[in-house]
Amino acid sequence: MARRMFRIARMGSRARLRPDLRISEADPAPQGQRTLRSSERLLIQVKARQQRLYGARWASATLPPPREEAVQADAETSASSASHSRSSMSNPRLRTLAKPGFAVRALNNLSYGATPTSIAEFNALGGNDFQRLANWVDWQLDWTSIDDSALDARLASAGYTTLGKSLTQLWADHIKADPEYDVRMRPAWEVQRAAYVRATHSRRQLREVIANFWHAHFNVMGSDFSAGPVFVHYDRDVIRANATGNFRTMLEAVASSTSMLYYLDNLNNSRAGPNENFARELLELHTLGVDNYLGFMDPFLVPKCPEDPAYPIGYTDIDVYETSAAFTGWSAKNGHWEFPAENDGTFVYRQSWHDAGPKFLLGMMVYPEQPALKDGRDVLDRLASHPRVAKFICKKLIRRFINDTPKQALIDSAAAIFRANWKHPQQIEITLRHILNSDDLYNSWGQKIRRPFEATVAAMRVLGQDWTLRLDHGKSDEFMWRVGYTGHTAYNWPSPNGYPDTAVSWSGANSFAMTWKLLNWMTETKDAEVPMSPILDATRAGVASWTADNLVAFWCRRVLGYQPTAARKSVLARFMAQNGNAATDVIADTDEWSANDLKKHYNQQRLRSMVSLILLSPEFQTR
Repeated sequence: MARRMFRIARMGSRARLRPDLRISEADPAPQGQRTLRSSERLLIQVKARQQRLYGARWASATLPPPREEAVQADAETSASSASHSRSSMSNPRLRTLAKPGFAVRALNNLSYGATPTSIAEFNALGGNDFQRLANWVDWQLDWTSIDDSALDARLASAGYTTLGKSLTQLWADHIKADPEYDVRMRPAWEVQRAAYVRATHSRRQLREVIANFWHAHFNVMGSDFSAGPVFVHYDRDVIRANATGNFRTMLEAVASSTSMLYYLDNLNNSRAGPNENFARELLELHTLGVDNYLGFMDPFLVPKCPEDPAYPIGYTDIDVYETSAAFTGWSAKNGHWEFPAENDGTFVYRQSWHDAGPKFLLGMMVYPEQPALKDGRDVLDRLASHPRVAKFICKKLIRRFINDTPKQALIDSAAAIFRANWKHPQQIEITLRHILNSDDLYNSWGQKIRRPFEATVAAMRVLGQDWTLRLDHGKSDEFMWRVGYTGHTAYNWPSPNGYPDTAVSWSGANSFAMTWKLLNWMTETKDAEVPMSPILDATRAGVASWTADNLVAFWCRRVLGYQPTAARKSVLARFMAQNGNAATDVIADTDEWSANDLKKHYNQQRLRSMVSLILLSPEFQTR
């Protein structure tokens, strides 16, 4: 899974297709027999070549268990992991949270957090919860019909200068010109900071969630020195352009993107110097998943897939090596010494670098001397139509939107739709509509925690922040510095597997503590004497009588979208009231020192701290 920088010694130099591997054109047998004999001869030759290149001894492999056994094993592993995690905590306690209204539950899972405005929009979309959910999903999936010009204007006025540049412009300005480091990396840094602006202010909320899902799935570290200067192209033209479209189309867009070619080293993958990095992650992370990895075994002995016997049940190391060979020659015009005049950063297929020999992978024969790009495209077709790929992708989508342990029934039904539409231009949209309107989503609540990025932008939304994160700005730099300590800076995960999306990965003390510190800082800090979070202005506009009970009720409704348990509100009210009466004493809109009468002591600061406590609560950190 980690980036493998070594070259593949197993392949040597398959410089050209040897004459003895070619299919004879002068076979005297009748046409039908000639085809059969040619295919048999080619199969024998491929087997012999694989034995020679990859070794004559095959390690025994453990096949993926039947579906029922796999589900049971996953459940046992999850239980064991949870038990281990709980046993390492001090006095663990299970919290039962109040259940909010359906609009809040749905929006917290499908967007970057429910707000008073988005709740009102959702509730106006139908006469019952199911109708409102279906209409909201349809509205958000038709994202081009949603006016987001205010977001575009916000980004433009904040000095974002690279988000509209073409790939060739990015290459010319940020690589070919050999600029200073800050100029070189500006495109990546703008995409990273724009992620927070978009998640907070975009009206196309579902699109933002889905785009970031695919960013993690097809992970490229934005701050990578080579990929960063053209990361705008990857974000805009590869991920966002295909986020709700066709998975097969997205696979090829990713495989041929300059950022991915650099990040996973396929840029220089050639028959003379093969590199398996991209091929392995294509199978292990992007399509089949590690659960379908069979190790180093004879690919001709891989059992058939129960869902469709035309496909193998999983993939082997030999499939990785053969996939690597299929993608030799997929590169970019980067001024390589062999082609110095080609230097604009766009994709190029170098026929002279391609291993044109016969290959056997994923249970199919790839014939020799095929037209340009066809070897790689045949592999992508095979993967995009594979039943286990459909299940792998759908399981991850369900995990993102519903819970960490998706039900097999929903995985199966979603995968059937995903695979049946593998050639449809809106395949992903069709699959999402099925998942997002499911009973599993309708009944989900409290089964996911907000990761640091999600908690941060959810807080920015409910606090009504109107400032814009940007480059060349001191407060923005401080924000990103603090974000870095949470471990969840946008598009900054160094390894190819992307940020994890399960609670156990984000339940450590550092992750929680650094996120809490960031949220608390946002309630207190100012930018040029303007509060980042207009807590006082919102309170003045929304609460007529500042009793502790009224203040707590107002901010619980605003931040959480509902009222938590009486016990939770009582703790908050006692903090706000101090030595006063939470129901009757009116707290003055002042910020004076009064240590001898705590109910009058630094009232405005205490109000901001009370809001911060709500942001740090399990109710806010859970979705």
